[in-house]
Amino acid sequence: MLAYSKRSPAERKWGPQSRSDWGARSRGRSAFKMVKIRLRRMGAKKQPTYRFVVSDQRSPRDGRFIEIIGHYNPRTEPKTLVVDQDKAKQWLDKGAQPSDPVRRLFAELGLVERGAIPENKRPPKGKKS
Repeated sequence: MLAYSKRSPAERKWGPQSRSDWGARSRGRSAFKMVKIRLRRMGAKKQPTYRFVVSDQRSPRDGRFIEIIGHYNPRTEPKTLVVDQDKAKQWLDKGAQPSDPVRRLFAELGLVERGAIPENKRPPKGKKS
């Protein structure tokens, strides 16, 4: 929705005050985004393949993304892992945060340090206590 400008009557016009007003500020969002590198699920039912995508933290798993930087197929033997390492390094240098599975896969390629292994979020299946 366009806002009426607060300028003098001679300068008054409808529309954004500047080019940036069309963007995040006019919708009440911050202009700065937390960017994540994560896996986007592709493929048919029960046959997953994944793409490495750079996306805003707030977008859903299979939603809008900024750039595709590779793909991963866990069903092949050995597992297929293709990443454009130059693009991945650029995004990591800009401050993009990899998700835990992406961090593990990037560590196999030597792009990032593995870091601490997170604790299990849920107990393993089959054990009742």
